[in-house]
Amino acid sequence: MDADALNHAIAMMSQNMWAVYLCIFAAPFVQEDAAVIAAASLSLGETGSGPAIFGAVAIGLIASDLWKYWLGRAARSREWAARFAQKPSVVRAESAVVRKLGATLMAVRFVPGARIALYIAAGFFNASWPRFAGWIVVSAVCYVAAIFALFHLIGAVAGAQARLWLPIFAFAALLGYLLYRKVRAKQRAAGAET
Repeated sequence: MDADALNHAIAMMSQNMWAVYLCIFAAPFVQEDAAVIAAASLSLGETGSGPAIFGAVAIGLIASDLWKYWLGRAARSREWAARFAQKPSVVRAESAVVRKLGATLMAVRFVPGARIALYIAAGFFNASWPRFAGWIVVSAVCYVAAIFALFHLIGAVAGAQARLWLPIFAFAALLGYLLYRKVRAKQRAAGAET
């Protein structure tokens, strides 16, 4: 991308910050980690307000997580789910998730690709909604703060070049990790079949 096109894009964003904040809020509904990385990258520049960017992505992250609880709650009302919930392994998992909900939600927040299943499971296991919602808020704010702090720390050390290569490196690392998990899951599935 040439400098003129980049400057034009920055000028357009600066004139329509409400749309940028709306996109930042909506992005976690598509992919949480990518949304936080993009928001942290945007906060390194002079476009927009850092606290507003932080708030938009944190609120979007919280909203995108809270509704998943209700998917699990709705699934529990089905006959097949009631039978599934009686399995000994599911009963053990339910006990562990409900008993250690806060620690589990904090830990899974930092593991890409593992959150959705746990959030749905929390609803399925009828975990306390206020406890679930509270821990979602705490874990989301901690996660966004950690990513923003990391980006700003590296940005302070690396300078203006960090705005370009830091998001590229972060997205590549995220994709690499997700690809690794997918390959490992296929290997485990192939091993279980044999």
